[in-house]
Amino acid sequence: MTTEMVTSLMSQALYCVITTAAPALLVSLVIGLIISIFQTVTSIQEQTLTFVPKVIAIFLTLILGGNWMLNNMITLMQELWSNFALYV
Repeated sequence: MTTEMVTSLMSQALYCVITTAAPALLVSLVIGLIISIFQTVTSIQEQTLTFVPKVIAIFLTLILGGNWMLNNMITLMQELWSNFALYV
């Protein structure tokens, strides 16, 4: 196994992780920003006000995009296992 192969595998894995986690992280970021602006405008500093909407939004994102996320990870794992003889 060469250095180029290891680099390629790591880059594929990191790309898969980033693209799979991005939707949930972006939704969390947007919801957090909206709640933060709301808290600043109304001067309400309640911690559960940021936590509960984020959890609900991430849960909905996982429900809607979970199939795509799982297929993304399965594709990577199938590619890794199908080429396993090359790695050993």
